[in-house]
This record gives sequence, structure tokens and C-alpha cells, in this order.
Amino acid sequence: MIRTTSTPTWTGMVPVDDTALAVSDSGGSGTPVIYLNGQFATQGYWRRVIAELGPDWRHITYDERARGRRSGRSADYSFEAAVRDVAVVLDARGVDRALVVGWSYGAFVAAHWASRHPDRTIGAVLVDGAQPHDWLTDEMEQGIRTAFRRLHWLTVPLRVTGLTPRMSALEMAECNIDVGRLARERELGPVMDRISVPTRYVLASGTSFGSTGDGQEKIRASVPAVAERNPHITIHAKVASTHGTILRKDFRAVAEAVRGVAG
Repeated sequence: MIRTTSTPTWTGMVPVDDTALAVSDSGGSGTPVIYLNGQFATQGYWRRVIAELGPDWRHITYDERARGRRSGRSADYSFEAAVRDVAVVLDARGVDRALVVGWSYGAFVAAHWASRHPDRTIGAVLVDGAQPHDWLTDEMEQGIRTAFRRLHWLTVPLRVTGLTPRMSALEMAECNIDVGRLARERELGPVMDRISVPTRYVLASGTSFGSTGDGQEKIRASVPAVAERNPHITIHAKVASTHGTILRKDFRAVAEAVRGVAG
């Protein structure tokens, strides 16, 4: 484990562009780990992983733009903004290098971050995300827009709880569609091939919200080829949990992958 100068616990807002992000830093002198959330999830999803790793690590969590109860709205919800925000949070907390752990959408952010910034990345753990596969079709794009438009009446009242983002139905749909575009083999494959730091996948089983049949398993089937091409990437585990329950039910496997990457 990498030891750094001890830092006190801190919780507050970090300004970025036209908004501010709610950030929590456990402090301490252990290896810094920054956790990257699922697309509409919040930092609270990581509490079991953090508890399993314990106080010997420095845990940094944050809610992305318009997510959670405190992070502000923004004019920019793009994937590129999400990747840039990793640097903003690390810089604000005075961290030069960190281990990045991402689940779902956050795994895409972690993969891009590790690929672009190996000098700032100790290693990466990708939790059931960042799997190169061409699953998005024109028909599916329209279906996603329709689904978010129909569900919008339900998401609005939940905003005050932090359970749903303070985004319009169209903004949420486009963020979701963006994942499909990012996942295309011609887009994500080269990103994964450029990763030069220790990286481990923890894969779930079964379905995810919105998937049908064996579609999710077909997506995961792309990962062995990624690991075969790049010796820095390995599959740490495939667990019984579904995509949506993996951080709750198989947090120990995620924590083990973090320990393995850190050496």
C-alpha cells in the first residue's frame, strides 16, 4: 500500500465550471482511492466497499453534476465533463495519483481516465462496465428516449431525496444513449488497449435495468478478449450478483480487487 502524508477528513463542495460537486474525503495516509459512480447513482453506493477496505485507505467519493442532494446543476452533462471532473476532484484534494474504482458508467470514466492519465493512476478496478460491445441501435436510442419521457413524472418528486438526478428527461436519456456510443468496439477497444496500469474487472451476472434476455451476458463476453490483448488487464472475478446489486452483495470481491491492484 502506498503511504502519503496524513490528511484530515473533509466534506464539502468543489467548484467546477458552472457548478459544484459534493465531495467527501476520509483523509488519512493510506493509498488514495477515488470512486466513480453509476450514471445516476450517488456516492453512498460505495459505503460497503469502503467499510470492507477500512481506514487504512484514503477514500474519496463525490456526486456527479446534478446527482445526489447537493451537487449543482450544469449546462454540461457530457461524458468528457465527467472525465475532466476526476482531475478537478483530485486536484482540489491535493492528490497527485489515485486508484480509480468505477461501477457501470463510472467504469467507463475510470477506463478513460486510466488510459489518458497513467501518470496519475495507481491502477483501476472496473465493476461491471467498460465492456466493448456494439449493443446500441437506432431503434434502441428511440426506445430510451421514450422510456425516460414516460418515467419523468416519477423521477421529479424523488429529486429532493437525491435518488434521481436534477436533469430533464431528455438530458437523462442522452446520457444513457451516450454509454451505448462509448461502448462500441471501435470507440472503447482502443481505450482499453492503451491502458498501461494494473486494471481488474469485477463482472456481475444476469440482467441489468433495461436489458432483456442474455443481452447483458453478451456484452460481458467481450471482456476476455480485452484481457488477452492487454497484459495490464485481468478479470478478477465474476460474481453471482446482478449489475444493480453488485456493490451491495459482492462488495468483498470489489474490495479484494482494489487490494490486488494496489499490490
